[in-house]
Amino acid sequence: MTATTLDQPIKAPAFRQISLGRKIRNSLATLVMWLCFAIALVPLAWVLIVVVSKGYRAVISQGWWTNSQFGVLPEQFAGGVYHAIFGTIVQAGVAAIIAIPLGVMAAIYLVEYGRGRLARVTTFMVDILAGVPSIVAALFVFALWIASLKFEQSALAVSFALVLLMLPVVVRSTEEMLKLVPDELREASYALGVAKWKTIVRIVVPTALPGMISGMLLAIARVMGETAPVLVLVGYSASINFNIFQGNMASLPLLIYQQLSNPQAAGVERVWGASLTLILIIALLYVGAAVVNKLLTRNR
Repeated sequence: MTATTLDQPIKAPAFRQISLGRKIRNSLATLVMWLCFAIALVPLAWVLIVVVSKGYRAVISQGWWTNSQFGVLPEQFAGGVYHAIFGTIVQAGVAAIIAIPLGVMAAIYLVEYGRGRLARVTTFMVDILAGVPSIVAALFVFALWIASLKFEQSALAVSFALVLLMLPVVVRSTEEMLKLVPDELREASYALGVAKWKTIVRIVVPTALPGMISGMLLAIARVMGETAPVLVLVGYSASINFNIFQGNMASLPLLIYQQLSNPQAAGVERVWGASLTLILIIALLYVGAAVVNKLLTRNR
C-alpha cells in the first residue's frame, strides 16, 4: 500500500436519502394516530365536564364529606356521603387484603416456578377470571356464601366478590413486573450460592416492587366503582355501619343507584355529587400509584 493511498481521507458511507413518498406516508400515519388520540379524548373529556359541572355544588357543600344521609328527607339539600365513602373504602380494602397476597404469590409461582400442567391450569383460570362479568362474580358469591352457607348479606360478601374481580388484575400486573427483572440479577445471586427463595424475596421482588405496588393500587381503583356486587350482596343504609360482617352498608355506587329512584332535585344533585366523589377518589388512587412508582424507582 503506497503512502498516497494512506494519505487519502476515509469517506463516510453514503446513506440513502428517505424518499418523498415515505415521508408523506410517515406524516400521514402520525396525523392519523394523533387524530385517533384526540377522538378518544372527546368522550372522556365530555364525561368529566358533565360530571364536574353537575356535581361540584354537592361536593363543596357543607357536610358533604363529614355527614351521612341519616334523617335526611328525599327533598332536602342536606347530609353527605361520609357513610358511603367509608363503605367503599372498607369493601375495597378488605378485598385488597385477601386478593393482593394471593395474586402476588400466584404471579411469583407462574414466573419463577411455573412449569407443567399446574402452571397452564393456573394461567387458564386467571384468564377466565379476567373475563368474568361483575354480576357473575356477585351471583357466585350469593349462591355459595348466602344461599348455601346461610350467611346474611353483608359488606364481607361484597368484598369476596371484589376479590374475584381484583385477582386477575393483581396477578397479571405482578407477573409482568417480575418478568422485567433481568435474569442476570438472578444468575448473579445463584452464583453466590443464595437459595432461590431468598433470591426471589431479596432480589427479584424488591426490584419489581414499584411496578407491583402501582398494579395493586390500580386493581383497587378498578373494583371501587363496581355496582353489581353491592346491588346483589348488601343493602343500602342511610347511616354508617362499622360492622362488615352483618347489616347493610352504603357505598358510593350503591348510593348513586338508590338516589336514582329519588325524583326530587336533591336526589339528582346527590347522584352527580356521589359520581364526582367516586371519580375523585379513583383519580387520587391513580395519582398515588404514579407517585409511589416514581419515589420507589428513584430510591432504588
